[in-house]
Amino acid sequence: MVIDVRRLFENPGEKLDIDGEISRGRLKEIVGYEFLPPVEVKGIAESRAGIVTMRYTVNARLNAECGRCLGRFIRDFSFEFEHIIVRELYGEDTGDYVVAVGDKVDLDELGISDLLPEMPSKLLCKEDCKGLCPKCGADLNESDCGCERHGS
Repeated sequence: MVIDVRRLFENPGEKLDIDGEISRGRLKEIVGYEFLPPVEVKGIAESRAGIVTMRYTVNARLNAECGRCLGRFIRDFSFEFEHIIVRELYGEDTGDYVVAVGDKVDLDELGISDLLPEMPSKLLCKEDCKGLCPKCGADLNESDCGCERHGS
C-alpha cells in the first residue's frame, strides 16, 4: 500500500487517514515469521507548521511454532509507531526520518521495517511452556512423561 503525502507537504493543517493492509505478497517475503493476513495499518498523517508526522498502529496475527514444545499457536500483536516524513534528507540518514520518494510513502515497506524489530526473537505458546522432555521427547505441557529426565 502506497500513500501520497503531497497534499500534506503543500497544505499545513491537512490530515490524511491511514487505513489499509500490508499486501499478502510482501507478507510472504518475510523470512522467519508467518503472518496471517490481514496485517492492518491504521493511523493518521498530518501537517503542522510544515512538519509532516505519521502515527500509526500495526495489528498483526502470527502463526508460529513454539520454541520449547514445537506446538503451533496463533498470537496477535499490536504496535504503535511514529515518524516524521520528509521529501529529502540534507545530511546523513540516521533513520530518524522517512523519505517520501516522489511524495509517496510505501506503507508495506515501512510497516514491515517497523514491525519486525518489535517481534520477539523466541516465540513461546505460553510464558510458562514446559517444553519437551530432553530424554523421551514428550510434551511436558500435556503430562509428565515419567522418565528420569535428570538421570544419565
